[in-house]
Amino acid sequence: MRCEVCGRKIRTDPTRALIEGAILTVCFECSKHGKKITDEEFNQKSVPLKKAPVSYSIKPIKKRKIETKIEITQELVSDYPSKIRQAREKLNLSHEDLGKKINVKTSVISKLETGKISPNNKLVSKLEYGLKLKLLIPISKDDTPSVFSKSSNHALTMGDLIILNKKDGEEPTERKAS
Repeated sequence: MRCEVCGRKIRTDPTRALIEGAILTVCFECSKHGKKITDEEFNQKSVPLKKAPVSYSIKPIKKRKIETKIEITQELVSDYPSKIRQAREKLNLSHEDLGKKINVKTSVISKLETGKISPNNKLVSKLEYGLKLKLLIPISKDDTPSVFSKSSNHALTMGDLIILNKKDGEEPTERKAS
């Protein structure tokens, strides 16, 4: 049997003691830290336990919500998988070598190159540093046609889309008479 306080093996007769409100089976040395309890008292459960200390309720401090406005000025290039692969091959690095260089798992690099995942900002900066290439470019201007004002409150209709197709040089297919 082991002492529930110090963990030593109890070689002599184990003692029960009331230590900090808990009844524990302890060795002779650890029984000095509390009140010894006889077997009769333990069986009768007449041992007066300490009352739990009075807990005062502490009101939590109200935290202000900090509103941060982040203006996004750069975006990831659309062909990042091929750029990453080309830059890695240009430096004669394997997936493992590049992973060790920028402290990223090999599987992440292979998934990036296949386009299964897109990198977050931290990973983009690691890749740009390790491969010496630029993956972030300034956000391009809005490509909405001048026909539609940005302040219009209505959504695009099918007619609007047909007009867009005509302006792009694509003729809509003719409908068959039914």
